Amino acid sequence: MGVWIDTDMGFDDIAAILVVNHAKLDISGISLVFGNTPLPQVRVNAAGAAKAFSWTFPTHTGRAAPILGSLETAQAILGETGILTTGKGLPTAAPLAESNAFAALCCWLETNGPHRILALGPLTNLAVLALARPDLAARITELTWMGGAVTSGNHTASAEFNASADPEALAIVLAHGLPLRMVDLDLCRKVVAGPEDVGLVRGAGGATATLLADMFEGYIGIGTSRGRPGMAIYDPCAAAAFVAPDIVSFRPARIDAELQGKHTRGRTVVETRATHATFNAEYAVDINAEKARALIIGALIDGASR
Repeated sequence: MGVWIDTDMGFDDIAAILVVNHAKLDISGISLVFGNTPLPQVRVNAAGAAKAFSWTFPTHTGRAAPILGSLETAQAILGETGILTTGKGLPTAAPLAESNAFAALCCWLETNGPHRILALGPLTNLAVLALARPDLAARITELTWMGGAVTSGNHTASAEFNASADPEALAIVLAHGLPLRMVDLDLCRKVVAGPEDVGLVRGAGGATATLLADMFEGYIGIGTSRGRPGMAIYDPCAAAAFVAPDIVSFRPARIDAELQGKHTRGRTVVETRATHATFNAEYAVDINAEKARALIIGALIDGASR
């Protein structure tokens, strides 16, 4: 049985999908959600990525706005398309066929399991599923999510972007008992890519090597432009935890989404004391950064060599 990926299709989402492909996991489908950029551009990115990397798995259109509140994207950091590049961008492709993510997820969950999901953006699509079809949501056996922050955020001082973009969705997913495994900012920041890694991808020599290297360089530039040696590889880090769970340590906890406050909305509150709360999720506490980096860079080189 294949796995499912829920994504807002930026560069690190593409890299995460390449990690899953590199691990030889069959992808049953992809659902798209707003996040890095508004949903229409996410659809454009998905069509371009499918053309560039010869992806044949079905891609379905999900939610364009959060459960409550106004639409927020990461365009202030990632640019209009949600994907920075130092040269080539994704190719122009025919628009994706109209396909409803909710219906597609329901059909997939009606099949025999296990049903493993890797979520790389706001959890809106999964929250809608939990509300409308709790019977099918209960069939999810694993939901690994790149999001949240045990300590400080990035979108605000308190909140990580994927949580902040739709905190109600996270609260719904938790309230319905979906088997959430949170791979948060703190964990992902242990796995960093630097400018030297771009050359390894560029030198792979395949048809997509220049494209992938240019986007990778644009992504790493987010960090180096701020005086850092590189950039945390967020979504691929969650994908590494998904495909190679032996390199990540998870710990049970009570996770709640803060829904109020100008500066605290979207914060993930993580309680690890069993005496103080009933646990409802797991979060990643440690990762073998060397093995994760090798897995991720290897997947990028593999994708660039084709």
